[in-house]
Amino acid sequence: MAIRVLMPALSPTMTEGNIARWLKQEGEAVSAGDVLAEIETDKATMEIEAIDEGVLGKIVTPDGAQAIPVNAVIGVILEEGEDSSALEALDLAPPPVAAPAAPPAAAAPPPPAAQAAVPAASPPPATAAPAAAIQVTAPADGGRIFASPLARRMAEQAGLDLAALRGTGPKGRIVKVDIEAAMAAAPAAAAPALSPAPASAPAVPGASYVDAPVSNMRRIIAQRLQLSKQTIPHFYLTIDCEIDALLEIRKELNGRADDYKLSVNDFVVRAAALGLRKVPAVNASWLDNVIRQYNTVDVSVAVAIEDGLVTPIIRNADHKGLVEISTEMKALSERARATPMALKPEEYQGGGFCISNLGMYGIKEFAAVINPPQAMILAVGAGAQRPIVKDGALAIATVMSCTLSVDHRVVDGASGAAFLGIFKGLIEDPLTMLL
Repeated sequence: MAIRVLMPALSPTMTEGNIARWLKQEGEAVSAGDVLAEIETDKATMEIEAIDEGVLGKIVTPDGAQAIPVNAVIGVILEEGEDSSALEALDLAPPPVAAPAAPPAAAAPPPPAAQAAVPAASPPPATAAPAAAIQVTAPADGGRIFASPLARRMAEQAGLDLAALRGTGPKGRIVKVDIEAAMAAAPAAAAPALSPAPASAPAVPGASYVDAPVSNMRRIIAQRLQLSKQTIPHFYLTIDCEIDALLEIRKELNGRADDYKLSVNDFVVRAAALGLRKVPAVNASWLDNVIRQYNTVDVSVAVAIEDGLVTPIIRNADHKGLVEISTEMKALSERARATPMALKPEEYQGGGFCISNLGMYGIKEFAAVINPPQAMILAVGAGAQRPIVKDGALAIATVMSCTLSVDHRVVDGASGAAFLGIFKGLIEDPLTMLL
């Protein structure tokens, strides 16, 4: 019988997804393991594979369809011997999808003089989107165009032809910044053909702002962080760590081999992991009816990617040395920033604790928002030389401020302080974390 292809739940937080594009077309034969389509989830663009062989009989939701609920039918595979008549017995009404927002209407039709300047083109209607003026002609070769799902949606809404754009992403892939650059440049060229807009009219796209569509990832990030701040009783603990000894140890270790280059963040991950092991009460999550205590120490680290962030996880971090943590973190970060993202769901979903480090941007101190269901997140600032009092005398030390955001439903102040005390001791005496 016909096999329904459903919108998969590719992450625990996913309730809906977007169809980036179908890689198989109606009538094409498929085998188990063949990639059917690219699905944009709350974290990344991922591929879904066929689990049976047959023929793709119908595509229910086309390329670019948005907000498809999980478990909704998106396509149908016909088994051997079946034909299109088997589709009639199925309820294949497409699920309700979010339509792309319509661009604002033009303030007025072009004046006659401007229309005469382009005799081969018909005058645009008064309600046409201004972005239509920047559409270009597609090439005749019909070759495959590599573009991110976000770039495709932005181009479609702006009336841009991707075939005429040059991508600046990896291997010439068209990304968000390429679309924004095209939108910013083209309206200026088309400006002579437009009548001046009245003061109360909407601004022409690209003139003073650009309305970028909200990606599924950004929407989910917004929902989860808003939920976090509204429902989780945060409290904050800040501690200053002197890192001169750590910097010396790091320099010495990095000078011993070319196979690795340890970062300060590698020491932070190691110290946090050992702190979680020594204070197991803080390695927990609030699940309404129970407090879940974790038996393993899994530390996630925030990594910025295009249009959002992702938190790759160092599993069993308390049992890994600095070099292993460093090597694994670099590999995870590179795959997280790849286009499309190459991390598997299990590599960024879960984790009992999170680290967000903005020290490389010169940020002295900040407080991060807890990523539920985790109960704590450590915000790490930049190490900088500051005056301190040591043994009653003024001295200079390299100090790094760290702020722990804590879910008070799970962790009390004393437990949070105990964790930070162990963390500070390890950071200031880094040889102890090498034992």
